Amino acid sequence: MEIGVIADTHSKIRPEALEVLKGSDLILHAGDVGRDEVLDALEAIAPVVAIRGNIDKAGRAATLSDVQDMEFLGHAFHMLHDVKALQIDPQGRYRVVIAGHSHKPRNEWIGDVLYFNPGGAGPRRFILPITVGRLHVSEDGVVGEIIELPV
Repeated sequence: MEIGVIADTHSKIRPEALEVLKGSDLILHAGDVGRDEVLDALEAIAPVVAIRGNIDKAGRAATLSDVQDMEFLGHAFHMLHDVKALQIDPQGRYRVVIAGHSHKPRNEWIGDVLYFNPGGAGPRRFILPITVGRLHVSEDGVVGEIIELPV
């Protein structure tokens, strides 16, 4: 299963991000969506599960949950916007914790948990790269990949 992961679009949907996300079975948006057009563009590619970020005060994004728990091929996922707000120990409970907010890509295993942040796909923040992510999920495990966009 191929899961596209995007965050911090801040109303900007880049054609380069859409191109990378093509072929995804599902797209996860880890918050700070912005305008409805972002979700519309992603939904034209694959089903979308999105959460609300700190800027999501209007439109469809304002009605999203703050967190999402999901399961794919036997692996439990927890998605929230800011990993610093994580109030549980995910060890033994989740295989993957997905967050956005920092605009800093992260693909790091701590114990048995993959902490995954696709980075920011919207407006550039400081000197950080513009990135999206991909999770390759099989019954055997989860592999994360960060893709820097050529913008």
